[in-house]
Amino acid sequence: MPPRRRSASGYRGVRQHPNGGFYAKIRSGDLRLSLGTYDTAHEAARAFDAAAWRLGRPRLQMNFPDVRTLQQALDLAPPPRLNSAQDRAEHSALQRRLLVAQEDERVMAEWRRRHPEDVAYEQEYLERRREEDRRRRREERLDRRRRKALACAQADLVNAGGRSFFTEEDERWFDIWLSTSDDTNDDDDGADDSSD
Repeated sequence: MPPRRRSASGYRGVRQHPNGGFYAKIRSGDLRLSLGTYDTAHEAARAFDAAAWRLGRPRLQMNFPDVRTLQQALDLAPPPRLNSAQDRAEHSALQRRLLVAQEDERVMAEWRRRHPEDVAYEQEYLERRREEDRRRRREERLDRRRRKALACAQADLVNAGGRSFFTEEDERWFDIWLSTSDDTNDDDDGADDSSD
């Protein structure tokens, strides 16, 4: 029988979990051995090779054929991952949080179905808030532009030999460096306003 193809992980006997971890499995006849879950594909491949050595597999069927002895394969293999009481408690807590979130989603879907008038009111409220936020941002941007224009005019006046009504320590001098662009333009169409 020809040797099995390498998986997408790049290693024989190593698969990737949807959560990003890697697990190693080895087959010997009808026997399938799970070798555990690892953080990297490389660690899982080292664990596969150690098991392959123990099962007497030829070196050509291993991920790292340069390993010459069982002891060398065991030395390179990562230690087995231990599931402590803390790991189990964290897993249980995450499972409870997931169940609560799923129940919240179910209850909210039921509430939306039973109270469409409240959903409409909520959407109107959120639209009013967005409009108020756009108006506030527009006013703040116009104020920054006014302050920057005043500071620039005073600087131009001083550079031309005139005298500014700003004192030397007046903090309004810093308004020259104000950014006057914003995420919304005057038409509120959502386009960036890149003018200074």
